[in-house]
Amino acid sequence: MFVVGAISVLGAMAMALVRLFLGPSMYDRVLAVNMFGTKVILLIAVFGFLTGRPDFLDIALAYAMINFISTIAILKFFRYWTIAAPLTIQPDPSPTPAPGPE
Repeated sequence: MFVVGAISVLGAMAMALVRLFLGPSMYDRVLAVNMFGTKVILLIAVFGFLTGRPDFLDIALAYAMINFISTIAILKFFRYWTIAAPLTIQPDPSPTPAPGPE
């Protein structure tokens, strides 16, 4: 049963690679890389279970943290074109008229 699961994860990884190369936008490609990384984590966990090595779960968790942080950093870079930009929304510089008595 776990071998069938590993083969299906490999199929999902192939579909993620197709989305990576054919994605219409840059965000689709970044999310395809994130999805591919998530499937790698699943494959590491299944492989660790099949071989009887529970320490592979620690490797999968470390890879999950790296995958998450790198995806956030890449998306932030594509939005602001720098990693050092703040994540806060800048206020609108146009002044709004003060409400007056009517």
